[in-house]
Amino acid sequence: MPCHNQQLNNVSSGQEHPMKQVRFANNSGSSNMPAVLNNPEPSEISTQPIVGQDNLGPQLKLLPLNDQIRELQTIIRDKTTSRGDFVFCADRLIRLVVEEGLNQLPYSECTVTTPTGYKYDGVKFERGNCGVSIMRSGEAMEQGLRDCCRSIRIGKILIQSDEETQKAKVYYAKFPPDVYRRKVLLMYPILSTGNTVIEAVRVLIEHGVQPKHIILLSLFSTPHGAKSIIQEFPDITILTTEVHPVAPTHFGQRYFGTD
Repeated sequence: MPCHNQQLNNVSSGQEHPMKQVRFANNSGSSNMPAVLNNPEPSEISTQPIVGQDNLGPQLKLLPLNDQIRELQTIIRDKTTSRGDFVFCADRLIRLVVEEGLNQLPYSECTVTTPTGYKYDGVKFERGNCGVSIMRSGEAMEQGLRDCCRSIRIGKILIQSDEETQKAKVYYAKFPPDVYRRKVLLMYPILSTGNTVIEAVRVLIEHGVQPKHIILLSLFSTPHGAKSIIQEFPDITILTTEVHPVAPTHFGQRYFGTD
């Protein structure tokens, strides 16, 4: 478990380590080449494949990668991780994604008076936002959203594959009655094929929600999943921590203890 029982042998021995290779995500269309902070030997540089979003357009937004996020991703992907550590790290990563998702929502400027009588120019949320989780794995992200927005309303969609056709089928959907007037934070942690999310967005559109008012919050995505969603709905925004050919599809089972 991170931050617990970690030994500091390398510090006491004075052993030095080369600086790490860092990748920065951006939406400007520039190359996602890693920035090397030092000149370690080639054998000491991480060789994990990095998949950028340049060819998927500005609708796909990646959280800037740092060591904290990289460690959380690693622990979640590690098959030896205990369920307790898995849930702990997943909740931390969810919180980071939710916080960044809130940054995509509209704010308005305001002025408040401090306890000392001074005026402070700040910002506040515009009203008219809601969350929608795609059951069941999307429900893992609900608490993270409520931790940030205590009174936010959250709807649900249940979509499963039809046993005969293998196509995504809607079994349940419940939204706030005025969802068509709201900005929607759609929550689904793992984007693999994108079919489930595409069907969920169609249901939201049927209820009057415009795709440009939908922000999809996910933890991991495959290039195919993100591309499929953006091709189907060019105005939607996708926010994730990583785009990688292999997604941790075991997420829901591990999080809810049904594996």
